[in-house]
Amino acid sequence: MASLGLMGLATLTLCLLVLATVPHQAHALSRGSFGTKNVAVEPSVDGLCASSVTIHGYKCQELEVTTKDGYILSLQRIPQGRAEVNGRVAKKEPVIIQHGVLVDGMTWFMNSPEQNLPLILADNGFDVWIANARGTRFSRRHTYLDPSNPAYWNWSWDEMVTYDMPAIFDYVSNQTGQKINYVGHSLGTLVALTSFSEGKLVNQLKSVALLSPIAYLSYMKTAIGVIAANSFVGETITLMGVAEFDPKGIPVMNFLKSVCANPGVDCKDLLTALTGYNCCLNKSSVSLLLKNEPQPTSTKTMVHLSQTVRSGVLAKFNYERPNYNIMHYGQLSPPVYNLSNIPHNLPLFISYGGQDALSDVIDVGNLLDILKFHDVDKLSVQYIKEYAHADFIMGVNAKDIVFNAVTAFFKRQFNT
Repeated sequence: MASLGLMGLATLTLCLLVLATVPHQAHALSRGSFGTKNVAVEPSVDGLCASSVTIHGYKCQELEVTTKDGYILSLQRIPQGRAEVNGRVAKKEPVIIQHGVLVDGMTWFMNSPEQNLPLILADNGFDVWIANARGTRFSRRHTYLDPSNPAYWNWSWDEMVTYDMPAIFDYVSNQTGQKINYVGHSLGTLVALTSFSEGKLVNQLKSVALLSPIAYLSYMKTAIGVIAANSFVGETITLMGVAEFDPKGIPVMNFLKSVCANPGVDCKDLLTALTGYNCCLNKSSVSLLLKNEPQPTSTKTMVHLSQTVRSGVLAKFNYERPNYNIMHYGQLSPPVYNLSNIPHNLPLFISYGGQDALSDVIDVGNLLDILKFHDVDKLSVQYIKEYAHADFIMGVNAKDIVFNAVTAFFKRQFNT
C-alpha cells in the first residue's frame, strides 16, 4: 500500500489497498532530501513510542482507552518537547491527532523528527496525543471479542463517531483538565466533522485543524476510485465472505486486481492515480510507509465509505433494506449528518490542495459553502495549489507550508 494509506475515504480507502497488492513503480518525488541527521528510523514491532518517539529523545507514554462498546484503543502521549527540562509544571494544551483509514498513528512519523507534525507540536509546547483506530495493529483488542470473530468487525465509521472519538476525548480531557485541540487528516476529518455536527465533543474542544478534509466525494478525480466505489456495494460483504477488510488478504487482493483490470484504469503508478500528483514526497519516507502499512479495517466501513461516494450524501450506514434501516434508525433511510450544525464559533483551520484527486477542490468548496455562516474570525482556510493528498502528511516542505501554519493557528487560540 503506498503512501496513500494516509487517506481515508471510501474509495480512497479501497484504492489504498491496491497499492499493497499490485506492482507499482517508484512514485515518490521530492523537492528536497533529508540531511544525514534528519533521518526517520524504521519502526519496529515494539510499539509506536519505542519505534518512533523515544529513540529521538522525546518522552512518550503507551496508553489504552476502552470504548463503551468494548474496543480497547491504543493511545500515545508525547507530553513535552525534546529540549524541555524535566519537572516543568506549567499546564500544556493537549492536541489529539487522528489518522486516516487503512493506516494507524505510525503514518505521522514517516519523516524525521524535525519534519513530522506530532514532534513539531511537542517542541512547540503542546501535549500531543496520537490516536489509533479500532482494528489497526495497536488497537486490535476488545473486552470480550477476538479479531478472529466476525462480530469483532461489525462496525463502520459511524461507530468511530459514536464510541471512539468520545472515549478518546473524555480520556484526554480527564487527564489534562484542558480543552482540546484536534488535527485530522482525510477520514480523521470526516469523523470529526460528523461528530461536531451531532453536538459531540464540542464542549471539550478548543480548536480544530482539518488537512485534506473529506465530507463529499462527488468530484473525486480518479478512475480507480470511482470504479472501486461503484463495485464495493453491500453484497461485497457476502461475496468476499469476510468481515475484516485486510488489504493483505487473498479476498481483498483478488477484488483489487479485478478493479485494476477495468479499461482506463492504470495501476502502474497507483499513488498518482489515486491521490493526484504529490509534489513533495521523499522516497525514503514512502519506502518506510510501505513497510508499515496498510492496516486492516472493517468491510462494513469500506461499504459505508463507498455509499458516501455513490450517494453524494453524508449519512449514517445504509443497510439497504428498509426494514433494517427502520430497526436501526426508526426510518426508511439512514439519517443525514447535517454539517451546518457545527457551532459557528468553533475555531477551524482547513488546508486543502489543488492537485488532490480525493479531497477535490470542488468537494472542499461544497464543504466550505456549508460553513458559509461560520464566524469569519473563526475560520482559516489554506489552499496549496501544488499539493495532493499525501503531501499533507509526508511532504518534505509540509513543515514550512502546513505544520507551521497549524501550530500558529493553535497558538492564536491560547488566550481565547
